[in-house]
Amino acid sequence: MHARGPGALAMGAMRLSTAPDRDEQRAIATLHAAFDAGVTLVDTADAYCRDAAEAGHNERLIARALAAWGGDASRVRVATKGGLTRPEGRWVADGRARHLAAACEASRRALGVERIHLYQLHAPDPRTPFATSVRALAALQKDGRVERIGLSNVSLGQLREALDIAPITAVQVELSPWQDASLRGGVVDLCARLGLLVLAHRPLGGTEGRRRLLQDTALRDVAERHGASPADVVLAWLRSLGVVPLPGPTRPETASALGLTVSLSAEDVAALDARFPAARVVRIPREARRPPDTAAGDVVLVMGTAGAGKSTLAAGLAARGYARLNRDEAGGRLAELLPALDARLAAGERQVVLDNTYLSRASRNAVVEAAWARGVPVRCLWLETSLEDAQVNVVQRMLERHGRLLGPEEMKTAARRDPGVVGPGVLFRHRRELEPPDVEEGFVRVDAVPFVRSTRPGFDGRGLLFWYDGVVRRSASGARTPISPDDVVLMPGAREAVQRHLQEGWIVAGVSWQPEVASGAMTAAEAAAVFTRTHELLGAEIDAVWCPHADGPPTCWCRKPLPGLGVVLVERHRLDPARCVYVGRDPTDRAFARTLGFTYREAAAVFGTGADPLQ
Repeated sequence: MHARGPGALAMGAMRLSTAPDRDEQRAIATLHAAFDAGVTLVDTADAYCRDAAEAGHNERLIARALAAWGGDASRVRVATKGGLTRPEGRWVADGRARHLAAACEASRRALGVERIHLYQLHAPDPRTPFATSVRALAALQKDGRVERIGLSNVSLGQLREALDIAPITAVQVELSPWQDASLRGGVVDLCARLGLLVLAHRPLGGTEGRRRLLQDTALRDVAERHGASPADVVLAWLRSLGVVPLPGPTRPETASALGLTVSLSAEDVAALDARFPAARVVRIPREARRPPDTAAGDVVLVMGTAGAGKSTLAAGLAARGYARLNRDEAGGRLAELLPALDARLAAGERQVVLDNTYLSRASRNAVVEAAWARGVPVRCLWLETSLEDAQVNVVQRMLERHGRLLGPEEMKTAARRDPGVVGPGVLFRHRRELEPPDVEEGFVRVDAVPFVRSTRPGFDGRGLLFWYDGVVRRSASGARTPISPDDVVLMPGAREAVQRHLQEGWIVAGVSWQPEVASGAMTAAEAAAVFTRTHELLGAEIDAVWCPHADGPPTCWCRKPLPGLGVVLVERHRLDPARCVYVGRDPTDRAFARTLGFTYREAAAVFGTGADPLQ
């Protein structure tokens, strides 16, 4: 049955300003209906608007609604946020102290208050030290501009860092039955232990969550018992976890229902927790969930970024009798491995290895809890692999599985059926998102395993590799690269050096970038003709590999300093990187050589002398 629920009722107001069909008169009526229903906390942000030109739109809307409401406006608290901007409608973080101070001042004016009740950092800014942003909030509180400060969209590590700097009162996270990272990642648990307010945005899963609400059997069954809606049940379940949900009504009729809450029975809670087991992390003490470290069995979680070398390590365990569960092999989502893990443990298999990225505490917790539920302890093997080694490994895997380097659009298509296909940006994102594992997560132990590249039998070739433009050739017309065969001019000493190394048994190959092909300034055939003329002038057939993709942030593996073309040459000619020299001219060449394990030399050191470039 429905009841008027005690305790804080809250709502999020974002969609009143960002929805495509927003209507300000209807929005104010919606806010009034929410206040009448008993809502005492409204969450907003200066960035809840359509673009930067109307920053503060949602705050001004709330201020007008409170001023026009006939009730006691003093009992309604407004929490707002700063640290996101809306250039051209995009969401861009800005956590600089100067920006937060200005944003706070603008929010005070928009809300019409001297002091903001709760001011939150909207999101960490990857370009600004997190501590700088937190200290900026603390300064605003010290100056009396805000009463309390909070954080939004932070990890457990960031929350702990902030708590060492300032008195954090509230933490806002995305939390719903289908988005449980804040439960599994430990944020909600730490907040509960410290008495911090937890605000949950998108508690119903957003606009796309409506279908899941109606189709979920567990939610429907509880809702039918209470004559309520599945949405009502979700909000009640979240409140039972000590969380304050922030539903976002956009119409008065839905706002009016916020004050009607469902009183869940112990049976209801048990059924919902069985359906959404992440609740156990908060609901049941760890000592009641964790088996003894000496219990029979060994679930091994092998983690690391893409290309870290996890498969090799897991294969060694599989050879010793461990059952292996890997998303790249099984396909689908990471969570879909959990039923397979449970089935194997339930069938009596006690040794299982899972080798996947598991960058976050939340993803690792799902494995830990699944193993604990069957009474099996878990240990972690963490492959500490450099970015350079990971890049080479990813490219090697692409060549093994697809026979060539895939272009940006090809990678997007292939990744749907082969999770091992990742672009350069994925590895950089993995580095940013990695939460290092810790025994505090529940592991028996965490073993850091450094990646070591082994020498492959038969890969013993000696190679002289070079960058074409500005090293071996130049444009007679002054263009970035020769634009026609007649435009090719060899650099001094290039022909002699190439001939000498070929006579000494070196494999000679070249690397280049031809963005003119992507821009349409040159065709692939015209670029190939320029390479043909270059090789005629060098007096040798050279294996030339080149990137045809456009300028801008690299989305392919073949553009220097990314190692794709170098790996292609190593594989094609079975080269030993330790016996290869790469001749270049700038820092990107140096980085390219370092990533591949080549010796780097400037052009003058190789083409200007007869000395052995490896010396």
